[in-house]
Amino acid sequence: MAAVEAKESLHIVLFPFLAHGHVPAFLRLAGILRALRPGLDVTLVSTQRLLGSLTLPAASPPVRLHALPFAPADQGLPPDADSLADIQVHQFISFFRASESLRPAFEEFVSGIGGPVCIVADAFFGWTAQVARARGASHAVFLPGGAFGNAVFFSVWEHLPHAATAADEFPLLPDFPDVVLHRTQIPRYILSATGADPWSAFFRRVVALCRKTDALLVNTVQELEPSGLDMLRRSFGVQPWAIGPVLAAPTTPSDDASIIQWLDAHPPRSVLYVSFGSQNSIMADQMAELALGLEASGRPFVWALRPPLGFDGKDAFRPEWLPAGFEERTARASAGLLVRGWAPQVRILSHPSAGAFLSHCGWNSVLESLSHGVPLIGWPLGAEQFFNAKLVVDWGVCVEVARGNLESSTVEREKVAEAVRTVMGETAKGGEMKRKAVAIARTMAAAWEAPGGSTLQSLEGFLRRVETSMRCVRDSPL
Repeated sequence: MAAVEAKESLHIVLFPFLAHGHVPAFLRLAGILRALRPGLDVTLVSTQRLLGSLTLPAASPPVRLHALPFAPADQGLPPDADSLADIQVHQFISFFRASESLRPAFEEFVSGIGGPVCIVADAFFGWTAQVARARGASHAVFLPGGAFGNAVFFSVWEHLPHAATAADEFPLLPDFPDVVLHRTQIPRYILSATGADPWSAFFRRVVALCRKTDALLVNTVQELEPSGLDMLRRSFGVQPWAIGPVLAAPTTPSDDASIIQWLDAHPPRSVLYVSFGSQNSIMADQMAELALGLEASGRPFVWALRPPLGFDGKDAFRPEWLPAGFEERTARASAGLLVRGWAPQVRILSHPSAGAFLSHCGWNSVLESLSHGVPLIGWPLGAEQFFNAKLVVDWGVCVEVARGNLESSTVEREKVAEAVRTVMGETAKGGEMKRKAVAIARTMAAAWEAPGGSTLQSLEGFLRRVETSMRCVRDSPL
């Protein structure tokens, strides 16, 4: 396809939600788009603090950054609350609403761009579809999560099916009658929703605005989620493009060295990695029960620890949150390595000794684990994680060991130990899970292989559609 004139080159504006799991995915997408279209102008828009924390991908000319003014204190939030990681869960809805204050500055920025524009925004910024219409720009929603998880999550918000029955299990009517959910798979803030509360109002507004988009970009693979992509197509009435996996490259900071050395001392496929993500945690008593389950399993583990639910995630970790003597016992036997705060997740999962991942089933974690052929032990905590866990259990690469972090959520040390032994031991089920995880890793890699990989074809199809619509606008009579 012939390139359009340089003076009318397409400018893609990427606008991720203010969350650490979203901004890096958009940044990686920026690098991918520049690699496919070297002459493309790409600008990533966010707040000054979030942009200042980024490491830009190599590109020439580089991906541009544009900072929007954001004053969380004006919205009743802590003054340094520039992302979801900076606040407690009960403040999330205030943060969601505060993020809408970015609209005037975003409109001003987009209106100042000369030439054709395509806005690629997070679903949480669905209002950008209205901005695109006013500007005469193309618009796409990029979902850093998977197809099935997002389709179910949005539908639950629209219909609140659990509120219409006293049963523990119920179909997700009317969109997807074949999907049956259990009450324990509904996040706590949805369980308490009435349809007239601020959470419901926000998410229903998000879904309605996202339906005004021209396309959906989904961080998944066509071959892995054909039914999930079809669910999104039916729900939103637009073309979903499977453009995943959009994955982070391994980091190599010097402070990783001790972790990698510890992993080097263990045999292949022998180590369990445990992490609940960058902004999730479990309750203190659940943490203690998990620790005893890990110890009872007899398998070495690396555990990325954050303070328990209800404590500031930036606080120092207290020894009393773990069973007495637990860390000392596991350290003496080289059976466990506790990492306070952030851990080099991709480096750990890509290490030969990684044998399984006990995860909250956030989509980035699911993709990072399976892209390295590492099966999962699921403990979903919120958002669409419950539906991601349901999906990977159906794929045969996950055993779910617990759900949620409510007072009523149970985790049993015996069940943890049994799950770890099943997945990592020489069992028929564990062997089958490993084989399926390796097959999924091959499917993910093949999606990016030139010239016929499904993800490359999706990205090319999306870009061609945007370029065609741009020419139609340019050539239309006044």
